[in-house]
Amino acid sequence: MEPAIQQKINAWLNGNYDEATRNEILRLQKESPAELAESFYRNLEFGTGGLRGIMGVGTNRMNKYTVGMATQGYANYLKQSFPDQTIKVAMAHDSRNNSRFFAETAANVFAANGIKVFLFQSLRPTPELSFTIRHLGCQGGVVCTASHNPKEYNGYKAYWNDGGQLVPPHDKNVIKEVEKIASVDEVKWAGGEHNITVIGKDVDEAYISMVRSLSVYPEIIEKQRNLCIVYTPIHGTGIKLVPQVLQRFGFTNVHVVDEQAEPDGNFPTVVYPNPEESEAMSIGLKKAANLDADILLGTDPDADRVGIGIKDKNGKWILMNGNQTAVLAVNYMLEARKAKGIARPNDMVIKTIVTTYLIDEIAKKNNVNCYNVLTGFKWIAELIKEKEPAEEYIIGGEESYGLMIGSKLRDKDAVSAVAILCEMAAYEKNKGRTLFDKLIDLYVEYGFYKESLISITKKGMNGQKEIAEMMEGYRNNPPKAINGSPVVQLLDYELRKGKNLQTNQGWEIKLPKSNVLQFILADGSQISARPSGTEPKIKFYFSVNTKLASAADFEKTKSELDARIEGIIKDMELK
Repeated sequence: MEPAIQQKINAWLNGNYDEATRNEILRLQKESPAELAESFYRNLEFGTGGLRGIMGVGTNRMNKYTVGMATQGYANYLKQSFPDQTIKVAMAHDSRNNSRFFAETAANVFAANGIKVFLFQSLRPTPELSFTIRHLGCQGGVVCTASHNPKEYNGYKAYWNDGGQLVPPHDKNVIKEVEKIASVDEVKWAGGEHNITVIGKDVDEAYISMVRSLSVYPEIIEKQRNLCIVYTPIHGTGIKLVPQVLQRFGFTNVHVVDEQAEPDGNFPTVVYPNPEESEAMSIGLKKAANLDADILLGTDPDADRVGIGIKDKNGKWILMNGNQTAVLAVNYMLEARKAKGIARPNDMVIKTIVTTYLIDEIAKKNNVNCYNVLTGFKWIAELIKEKEPAEEYIIGGEESYGLMIGSKLRDKDAVSAVAILCEMAAYEKNKGRTLFDKLIDLYVEYGFYKESLISITKKGMNGQKEIAEMMEGYRNNPPKAINGSPVVQLLDYELRKGKNLQTNQGWEIKLPKSNVLQFILADGSQISARPSGTEPKIKFYFSVNTKLASAADFEKTKSELDARIEGIIKDMELK
């Protein structure tokens, strides 16, 4: 064992840690020294979004002590930021193993620091936590979740007073305060229990009423209340609110996937509890097919991501990707508001730079401003704050299965997304059509946009270095052409510079720095390269488009676009 790692282990064996923790360290010393080294070789990083890691003992794991130290640092920063105020935080957690324990641990630390805590009585969706911060006038908030990660993981997302996750300067400042906590002895663990208020049904009702207010066509739902809906919470928090919200919208024919209805941190029916994975949606697809349902919906463990299944023109069940779902939702909200006469000249939509540009085209046609921000809903939340009240946020999203409808909360919200997606399906069914029909119509009107994503992992100690070298190569020697099409623009979000590679004309990108590169090709294709900040992984996003002459040409044109993406991947030697 390296001396630095052994020193950390000794500190835990001899410090103020509970007996169960010491016993587990001793067990690992005997049975799995490699795992013990992995658990202590570094400190679990409090990143710009908070903590996320494997659960277990050690400085590099999610446990009572790492959560407590992070909370103490966050509490210190809240007290610095809001002097002479009564500080309030809201707290929630998902269905993961230990989530309730971590939430109660953090609540006790906040309370011991004199901060008023509003703690949900049981598991709740992440978007409700974002809503609650605004609803109760809190200065911050925390939800204990690892979102869609495997069962071994848990996490800790930190929020600010607007209901959005931490952004500059607060993200870096909180990190500094967390890093100052050198010992568990600096954590105030108990003594403020009187500062904790348990919340539940009253806030649920306020949240459900807010979601209900997003409905544009309640009269259509009344006509199509028997729309056959299949829903799976994938063992997560969605079960607490999604069925209630659908009932409140007026839907009467909702079928929950029984095998995945019970909240369970072991996620027994799936490998990854993520609606992006077809495997996680497979039981729901089977039930939807057996019932000849109209729509299938699935939410991840903290109910901020939504995946949907619909029937194609041949009656075959298919899963929509995040871009397609976002296109349908954005178009519906803009078209429906215009038809209802409630659209306003200052309406706006927001999306991320790696989300389909078909949304930009739809917004332009509807005379609505469409803004592009960095990946992550915290940037959508920040831009809303910057633009209001001059502009009114209607809807936004990102390709990774996230939608946020309305501005009463500031994070992606699968609960309201499920309700609005079902309303959209009802609206189309009322016309004798499907959501698939509508998607094809949009492709015919605006152009057929096809997106794809690949993720490359570079394993071993040199993984991060290899990825950094890959990015530097693209940055310093960008390809002149990809798949036979000239590269006309290079957008470098790290340097915050755009450049026309044909004229050498440059411009400033007015977004925060982020290690992302985008190549825009002469044929309209777009390739984005984005390394992970926490893993030796790099993601490549591909977007291609062409005209779709008619619905009858859909399959043929789809094959052509798929071939173009494959050609780009092959030419860039990414496989």
